[in-house]
Amino acid sequence: MRKYDIMYIIRPTLELEQKKALVEEMNVLLNSKGAESIKTNEWGTRELAYEINDLRKGYYVVLEAMLPIEAVNEFDRVAKIKENIIRHIIVSREDR
Repeated sequence: MRKYDIMYIIRPTLELEQKKALVEEMNVLLNSKGAESIKTNEWGTRELAYEINDLRKGYYVVLEAMLPIEAVNEFDRVAKIKENIIRHIIVSREDR
């Protein structure tokens, strides 16, 4: 397992309960694939660097976790098909 940082941006038009449910759903997805020690940091609504699908703001969520490659691949697949996730990035982190 490797340490990964995952950031994803949720549509700002969702209600707070819907945002929290989506964050929880994505955490459960990672846990079901064998993730360890997920740290979730919700940055909240912020301005986007550039407009995405006519949106100027987004709700940012950053995760740190120890993940097997299967969890990484499944998160990437699901994030691509979720309409309420407008962008995501997964970065492998090697502590030196």
